[in-house]
Amino acid sequence: VRLELVARGLEDPLYLTAPMGDPRLFIVEQEGRIRIVRNGQLLARPFLDIASRIASGGERGLLSVAFHPRYAQNGYLYVNYTDNSGDTRVERYRVSADPDSADPASDTLVLAVDQPYSNHNGGHILFGPHGMLYIAMGDGGSGGDPHGYGQSLATLLGKLLRVDVDGGDPYAVPPDNPFVGQAGARPEIWAFGLRNPWRIAFDRAAGLLYVADVGQNRWEEIDIAPAGA
Repeated sequence: VRLELVARGLEDPLYLTAPMGDPRLFIVEQEGRIRIVRNGQLLARPFLDIASRIASGGERGLLSVAFHPRYAQNGYLYVNYTDNSGDTRVERYRVSADPDSADPASDTLVLAVDQPYSNHNGGHILFGPHGMLYIAMGDGGSGGDPHGYGQSLATLLGKLLRVDVDGGDPYAVPPDNPFVGQAGARPEIWAFGLRNPWRIAFDRAAGLLYVADVGQNRWEEIDIAPAGA
């Protein structure tokens, strides 16, 4: 095992991804910018800069980006960030005529969730094997989940959500989500009982979903479940 320097000159990088088949690297900076590494060089101009809309620091900020599975055709990308009021926003943007620049004026709100405290924002968004968008939400913060949000199906906090961004405006609820039709339950919920699911990952070969859930003091947790659609 050895380390290899890929890029320097970044500020608080916390996530890296790329559209399918794209040789560039897209790096999320917590303060609100997405940077591109192309042919081994960090481009000076950000791909997207929405720092003015974002409260950054601690567990807040621009927390992830997900490229639509058909990004090469539709140019859609999705971001999860903490806005200036401290609340979670998931928004869609579109790439501009310049492939190294997204249009900051193309924002479309997908989901907004009020956050009662400054921590446990979750923050990861990721497309699943069949095109559904998964959204990881923390329990709202403080410590010990004082409001019991993680176990309540009436709130989106403390959950892993699953929505169909192609099926509605701004999304549709997949009919096979587990709590669709259950009285008092938010139908977007795919899994509950989470504290602060900071990162999720699909093992497409094994058909599994891994959820890295940040613990409190003694325990960290990795949950494994069938990936679903």
